[in-house]
Amino acid sequence: MKLARYVVGGKTFLGEVRYANVRDLIQGSAKDDLLRLYLGGGHTAREIERQLAEVSFLSPVMQPSKIVCVGLNYRDHCLETGSPIPDHPVLFNKFPSSIVGPRDSIIVDRSVTSRVDFEVELAIVIGRSCRRVSERNAFDSVFGYTVANDVSARDLQFVDTQWMLGKALDTFCPLGPVIVTRDEINDPQHLKLRCSVNGTVYQDSSTSEMIFGVAELLAYISRGITLEPGDVILTGTPAGVGFTRKPPVYLEDGDMVKAEIEGIGSLENPVLEIRGLPEHGNAEA
Repeated sequence: MKLARYVVGGKTFLGEVRYANVRDLIQGSAKDDLLRLYLGGGHTAREIERQLAEVSFLSPVMQPSKIVCVGLNYRDHCLETGSPIPDHPVLFNKFPSSIVGPRDSIIVDRSVTSRVDFEVELAIVIGRSCRRVSERNAFDSVFGYTVANDVSARDLQFVDTQWMLGKALDTFCPLGPVIVTRDEINDPQHLKLRCSVNGTVYQDSSTSEMIFGVAELLAYISRGITLEPGDVILTGTPAGVGFTRKPPVYLEDGDMVKAEIEGIGSLENPVLEIRGLPEHGNAEA
């Protein structure tokens, strides 16, 4: 099943994508146990089937309690960066404020960063609370998968040994367009994935290049961190990122970034360059 959140007429719905249509789901259906977390928007009391062109897709995940990311998890990416193969997963995090959906802009604030890069990644969406899960039982905790773009400010990322600042800026975690439930992905370790900018393909690889697979990652992360329904895990990116190229390729105003994963879909986001975000909130103590 492919699930999506989308807007029609100013109202938010959750539905099932089937071919060229999307079907609004009924509140109180037999699928509620699986979908309860994702029925946070509006809903209908009856089934309505719409054409995809009639809807505007949102991020399929709303407010995860955690976004756990994995660095240097592809052999080909380690080779291109000259990094040794890690003997355990390298973890960092993003925040819910980083999440945007399909067609939403990646905001590049030039007063903050000038070297913004792209990274297509397979994202795991957790469906069941788990802690100290074994590799054998890890997939029982997976709700499904979606496409992620781990947008990265390289000038901030490499300032020190902590990657968080360069990875967690607002809008730096596009997700979508759908969640594909785990029963439709026979083997998450054999999926083709690509990333292009303005039609030029830069990343073209397979999840078979992962050093630590989905089950290994879930077992490792959950040893001391409880993963909760709706949490998202970004599993790493393959070779072809912009900063390793000669000359480097960084995102610029007006670029269109397209991240694709076999069996899930394509996630497209334009780049919008600004200089200085307006102050938000009350600065007084």
